[in-house]
Amino acid sequence: MNGITGANGDLRFSSVAEVIERLEPSYPVFCIFPDILRARAKAFVEGFPGTVLYAVKCNPHPFVLEALAEGGISHFDTASITEIAKITELMPQARCYFNHPVKGRGALKAASDVYGIADYVVDHMDELDKLVSIAGTDITVEVRIATPKGKAVYDLSAKFGAVPEDAVALLKEARKRGCRTALAFHVGSQCVDPAAFRIAMEIAAKVRDAAGVPLDYLDVGGGFPAIYKLNVPPLADYFGVIEKARDELGFDIPLLAEPGRALVADGCSVLTQVHLRKGDDLYINDGIYGCLSEIRDGDLDPPVRAISRSGPVEGDAQPFRIFGPTCDSLDVLKLPFHLPEAIEEGDWVEFGLMGAYSIGMQTGFNGFITDTIVRIDGMHEEFVF
Repeated sequence: MNGITGANGDLRFSSVAEVIERLEPSYPVFCIFPDILRARAKAFVEGFPGTVLYAVKCNPHPFVLEALAEGGISHFDTASITEIAKITELMPQARCYFNHPVKGRGALKAASDVYGIADYVVDHMDELDKLVSIAGTDITVEVRIATPKGKAVYDLSAKFGAVPEDAVALLKEARKRGCRTALAFHVGSQCVDPAAFRIAMEIAAKVRDAAGVPLDYLDVGGGFPAIYKLNVPPLADYFGVIEKARDELGFDIPLLAEPGRALVADGCSVLTQVHLRKGDDLYINDGIYGCLSEIRDGDLDPPVRAISRSGPVEGDAQPFRIFGPTCDSLDVLKLPFHLPEAIEEGDWVEFGLMGAYSIGMQTGFNGFITDTIVRIDGMHEEFVF
């Protein structure tokens, strides 16, 4: 279906150019490419030596979740009751894992009593006490261990993860109380070094050996990177390192992974419009309080292209500073973006690789929000690497 309403009331188009032709949007548009998402899911499911859990926090939009499920993903890393409810309502047969290390008592009770969640992450003895007192012992307790800060954009072990001796104690205590046990870690988001997984698995092996309890599985977490404009190793390198470490370290148990960014980054784009040009400054209708926050927070450099009503804006490129739509002077993208010198008010700027940590993080501050979501049938060749 091209540029018409689909069976569920959603707008579908054949290309971003058709979105511009038919809608001429003065508002930002979030574009989802289901074919890309299905292909990424299929590649991960077939390539990773274990079970793939999608990290829902990365992009929780139903169109994204449905496309990933069509690509073969049926297990989900969830961090809240809201995420658990969304997955359960969309896909009743899916399996959710409550993988936030710190959970409210009300959330635990709902997860256990209403949704029957059986897998929970902990990294502290008080959290284990809370968990068992509410969910009982017929559960799998995943003990999350801290890992060294490596070549990742975000160091998640700065917030979560038990040191090895505490992880050993947690495993022993969980087993003593009658729970099933597992190990988990996260090497950090957008990790550009596959060896980080080997290092983390070596730590996990030492914890396993010291605890001496049976493990249901090892969850190697997320951190698998998207390409952006960085020199990123292929996913096959990460899978190879993990598989080799599994064999050499004697992990004869199932492996789990929690990819988010690597699955969805290039499956979405954000189409914005230039509302004013002041010299080398462009003022557009989305920014750091909307879908573009991670460009600033993660110093990420997504590809961009400029489009006019008649097609691509031509001409030599030059660096532009880009401001978002709010009245806040902080609403500016730190990196310069190279766009054609001829770009002007009324033209559109499309940001590629915007599927991760974008639409799920917008705030609605100052009344600006991206709430037009469209599906684009077919691959988006401009931003396929």
